[in-house]
Amino acid sequence: MATVLANGTQNTDTRQSFITHHFLPPYCPMTLPELLSDQTKKAKEKVAIISNWLLAGSLPADELLALAAQAKDADKGTCIEALELATRQNAAIADEQVLAFVTGTLSGPAPRVKWESAKVIGNIAKLFPAKLKEPIHALLINTKDKSTVVRWAAAFALGEILQLKTGHHKPLLPILEAAESNEQDQAIRKKYQLAIAKAKK
Repeated sequence: MATVLANGTQNTDTRQSFITHHFLPPYCPMTLPELLSDQTKKAKEKVAIISNWLLAGSLPADELLALAAQAKDADKGTCIEALELATRQNAAIADEQVLAFVTGTLSGPAPRVKWESAKVIGNIAKLFPAKLKEPIHALLINTKDKSTVVRWAAAFALGEILQLKTGHHKPLLPILEAAESNEQDQAIRKKYQLAIAKAKK
């Protein structure tokens, strides 16, 4: 496992910049497994550090995925949340391997893993318009999940895909309209409504 360096680069995301400013030293030699096992750091601190490594190119995404694939749900969730934070700022750090990985983790047992995976897909779907059939299928399953946050994240990702107006647009639109109608949570219904309205323009 290569050693990666944490860096304290500020960015526009409020959560990221706060954690970076208050917790992250400019240079902190540490491997990814060492960071994940560090009991002195909270989960959000770890997320911010890993995200910075990804954005700086110090940690290749494939190395993160290799560890996450073998990790327990808590560490897997931290890795995917860091990937979500990084791709929200720069979707281009993701490749098809990232898309395939988070598509697979949509069906995992841990709610945090499922909702962070969906958010990553929402961030990067625009890069892979021809590779969205399987992600859409898995996301639609999660629209019926018992977790409100999992359903919200699925609605977010599907809304982002709908707005791309790919070949999936026509069949997906009535499905999301039905999902909106059947959803009891008002915040999730609003997420569907906004995406549908934008897609119809």
